[in-house]
Amino acid sequence: MTSVRRSLLLSLADSYLGLVLQVASTVVIARLLTPAEVGIFAVAAVLSTLASALRDFGVAEYLIQERQLNHEKIRAALAVNISVSWSMAVLMFGGAPLVGAFYGQPGIVAVMQVMAFSFVLVPFGAVTQAWFRRELQYTPIVICNATSSLSNFVVAITLALSGFGYMSLAWASLAGVAAAVAVSLLQRPAGFPRWPSFRGAGDALRFGGFASLIYIFGQLGKGAPELIIGRASGMADVGLFSRAGSLVEMFNRLLMRPVLHICMPYLAKADRERNAMSEAYALSVGHVTAVGWPFLGFLAVCAYAVIRLIYGAQWLESVPVAQVLCMACAVELLFFLSKEALLAAGDPRRANELTVSLVALQVMGLLLVIPYGLIGAAFGVLLAALAGCVVAQHYLRRVIGLRWSSLLARCRGSLAVTAITVAPVAAWAYAIPPSEANFVLFCIGGGALTALVWLAALRLTAHPLWSEVTQVGAGLMRRVARA
Repeated sequence: MTSVRRSLLLSLADSYLGLVLQVASTVVIARLLTPAEVGIFAVAAVLSTLASALRDFGVAEYLIQERQLNHEKIRAALAVNISVSWSMAVLMFGGAPLVGAFYGQPGIVAVMQVMAFSFVLVPFGAVTQAWFRRELQYTPIVICNATSSLSNFVVAITLALSGFGYMSLAWASLAGVAAAVAVSLLQRPAGFPRWPSFRGAGDALRFGGFASLIYIFGQLGKGAPELIIGRASGMADVGLFSRAGSLVEMFNRLLMRPVLHICMPYLAKADRERNAMSEAYALSVGHVTAVGWPFLGFLAVCAYAVIRLIYGAQWLESVPVAQVLCMACAVELLFFLSKEALLAAGDPRRANELTVSLVALQVMGLLLVIPYGLIGAAFGVLLAALAGCVVAQHYLRRVIGLRWSSLLARCRGSLAVTAITVAPVAAWAYAIPPSEANFVLFCIGGGALTALVWLAALRLTAHPLWSEVTQVGAGLMRRVARA
């Protein structure tokens, strides 16, 4: 458990540094770019992310879950990754004009073609990073991601201030990928395979065929709102919805992304060594909801203040959308780790089935309510999350034996922690609603108040996460004392 805790702390540090740079960049760029310009980049980024899911072809997941990993399998994974990634680079570059014509936006073409070049570079660092994740060695990953985030930040700010508009985000994305690959190559372990080989690639291809579809459909579900809104309402509405979703993305950067990086190796290890994946999954969700639900509750209450402070007054139309999306994300936390659990159990077929089901629910929910505008789209996401929770639990029970009673028992304490944590800031908002006159005080003061009450709530309810917090705090104090 110590190695998992240390890896999680390093992953959190990596994610927090990236988040700080992202927020700093957003504060500047949100005041330089219009909603329509942000919308152009958002649509291109969604399509690039879809291609990225196929580009990776489940190579990282294959290497992590493989019980008998050797150099031959690593070379085979690298060969598969290069082949698929370069093919996607050609497809994305050549298909960009068709996408631009579909949306009637030439700017999408230029953004997609710049981002296509990153697909040529990625394979040379992806396999090394997957090996580090498998071994729970997160120091090299932190260094790599920190370099990437810093490069992205510097290029985005410099070009945005120079008047490059939405292209500043495209070039920044490419710069971040190039920096990440360069650092990965420098950190490659001694003796690590350097050259690809298709010998033994059959296993990687079979696993990757299922795993890549999982992430393609997963990204399609995430990007469906932008793609549908962009065609139905225009780029300005895409920009507003994207900014509302950025609040939830803050939460993902703060907690879920680092947890997700640790989750699959942790669950796979629990399955290999103790055959106790169901218990490990329920414990993980209990810890995640103890942090996530209070955080999302704070964001929902303080959405006006946070959006006004970070993005500026031109984005305030996205406030009610952000509040509904926070509710949807709170529901999704119950099954956020489900696909990783199924992959860790070595069942990519059912993981693929689950992902397709969740995407279908997302698209149906959006199509049913899109006539009601942006707020309708947000409620469509919420309805899809509620239905997806039931579907995911069905698959988890069949594959890893997880029961509703076990899951809800772990989350009961998180619900109590959330109620105690959010109550003070909610009472403040009810008595003195956030406004143009007090949004800075409300955002900063409310955040500090919520954090303090959250710690008190963990101790008051004797939540299992409290012991983790105290152990981490004690470890930090010992390091400070030694220093």
